Amino acid sequence: MSYAHLDAYSRTLRGAHEAAVTGEAWPAGPRRLITASWRRSMEAGIDPESRAAPLVFDQTHIDDVRQAHPLQPLLSMLAQTLTQMADESAHIMIVTDADGRILWRDGNHGIMRTADQVGLADGHHWAEGSVGTNGIGTALATRRPVHVYSEEHLLRVLHVWSCSSAPIVDPDTDQVLGCVDVSGTAPSLHPATVALVAATARLAETQLALRMHERDELLRRRYEALRSRPGILLSTTGRILAGDPSGALGRRIPLPVTGERLILADGRVAQLEPFSDGFLLRASISSAPPPTLRLTFLGEGMPIATVGERQIQLSLRHAEILALLALHPRGLTAEQLSFHLYGDDGNPVTIRAEIHRLRSQLDGTIGAKPYHLNSPTEADFLEIRHLLSTASPEALARAYTGPLLPRSESPEIRRERDELEVQVRSSLLRRGSPDDLWTYAQTTNGRDDPLVLERIASTLTPTDHRAAAAQARLNTLT
Repeated sequence: MSYAHLDAYSRTLRGAHEAAVTGEAWPAGPRRLITASWRRSMEAGIDPESRAAPLVFDQTHIDDVRQAHPLQPLLSMLAQTLTQMADESAHIMIVTDADGRILWRDGNHGIMRTADQVGLADGHHWAEGSVGTNGIGTALATRRPVHVYSEEHLLRVLHVWSCSSAPIVDPDTDQVLGCVDVSGTAPSLHPATVALVAATARLAETQLALRMHERDELLRRRYEALRSRPGILLSTTGRILAGDPSGALGRRIPLPVTGERLILADGRVAQLEPFSDGFLLRASISSAPPPTLRLTFLGEGMPIATVGERQIQLSLRHAEILALLALHPRGLTAEQLSFHLYGDDGNPVTIRAEIHRLRSQLDGTIGAKPYHLNSPTEADFLEIRHLLSTASPEALARAYTGPLLPRSESPEIRRERDELEVQVRSSLLRRGSPDDLWTYAQTTNGRDDPLVLERIASTLTPTDHRAAAAQARLNTLT
């Protein structure tokens, strides 16, 4: 882009930026990538007049964080690739963690002194949720290399800066490990810098893949040296390295969050034990079926989960999660669970924390990626679904003890609860005997249902105490 085009684009950006921060529509503005980032940033409550990125790691702790980070062994390679160019061209080179916190910085000393003023320095947080649109935060948010030019930044104080950034993705887990960035004052940083930064990130990923394969090979050699091979060899992240020649278990085993026991996709129970720098999944897998999970969620009582012979009282939120997983046997992601529970206001981070607590209560019952129930599952509300089409009204009336999780405000559970209530009531009114209707009249909604009470009062003999009770209830309703 020529300087004339840059000047014209800057003028357009300035007008769009003023409109964006005041909530007005703008007829022309930045490219789609930046527009989407501005919207995310404004929705996160970023103040365009903020002066610097927040400091989240002080100097007494950042060394420990650096040493523990998986990119630390690659720092020398990253520095050799970018630092000399950054120093000579009045730029700085930055490496962050996956959350956009700066772990390393090097380059031109004069630019680094200027960068200190806006927190473009070790220990400061550059995620979009902290400082709005910027190369580091937007690259991490989109998982792609980006160049953010001058007025494309949401913070006005950053309009003298431009930056090219690229995420570094772990070839083992496909999780973002961090970001590599080159930043400089706006006129000095050419947009083509993003290609160099992207190539550097790919080089880092190649090095990570080579190191991963070297570790795998060393682990396999130690495994092959065993006189007997009593299990399936796993990496520390659950990748299957040896011991499953048929490939029946796939490429990866989801490792348990706590404990050594896990349930495989086919329902078999397995034991996990440390081996060298990995794990052994014991080949002597128990043929005993996993314990059945029973959910008692109908009616006004405390929701109960029973695992084998162990009975657990659940909080409403944990009961809602288990109900949703039972209703979706193929599984749900944290984002889907969050939407079903909270609607558009949900937060997947909250769901992950709740799942972690649930797993500690129901060992081996909940699988991941997506979240699903590992154990055979029985639930009173699922039984009602089955009885509606297959059983007698008498069996349906006995099994239906009240609404599904009546205190739940989850949109999905409310929909299921209302559907079950309507279907049970309609079925009993259509086919049920007075005895069946009286059983239903003991539930929360049946207790004050005028049509149900009228049917009971009119079909039972006047001397039947149930007819008298139904008529008394009717009298209180009128």
